Amino acid sequence: MSNQRDFKNYYIGFITRFYVQDFPTLLSYTRFLEVMPSALVPLCAYFTHIKGKPTGIEFVDSTTLKVCHILRIPRHKVFEGIAKRGRGTMGGFDFKLHVIVNHLGDIVSVKLTPANVDDRTPVPEMARELVDKLYGDKGYLSTALSDTLLEEGVTLITNVRKNTSQFEHSRHRSMHGFMLNLTGGLIAYCRKPENQ
Repeated sequence: MSNQRDFKNYYIGFITRFYVQDFPTLLSYTRFLEVMPSALVPLCAYFTHIKGKPTGIEFVDSTTLKVCHILRIPRHKVFEGIAKRGRGTMGGFDFKLHVIVNHLGDIVSVKLTPANVDDRTPVPEMARELVDKLYGDKGYLSTALSDTLLEEGVTLITNVRKNTSQFEHSRHRSMHGFMLNLTGGLIAYCRKPENQ
């Protein structure tokens, strides 16, 4: 494992120094950045292949993905028109990552929305393949959502647990970079040894 702060330093200072014998045709960092967006579709297909299957006991939650700090909003152009200001006190442009996992910890479904989208909105679409029970925190309390899911054979069970995680990375330079980072993180989670 390297102690590099960002991908550029990791690639230039670690990969090109210690793994050039394993990759004799290793691309320069600049060329790698040019080719990287073409990997997004294969990575998404791979994630679809390795994600978990519904087991009858699933959990739904969402977390904020910060893409622009509040102080950089006036000059931020990468996610202009895509990301939205969240309801948090820190402001900034954000996305929300909505995730459904099964009782084994496997990711079953994910959806990325602007931060101003209510947590309950993407759930019916995400829960299409689910059966039996879906557990969520108090952000998912809704008679309409419960009724919609019940029609599909899914019982929504809510409690009062608070949000438990938050991802921070507010210096994305492109939409492709953001999506590659996100997809790579989801794949890395699915490939963790304890999830296999």
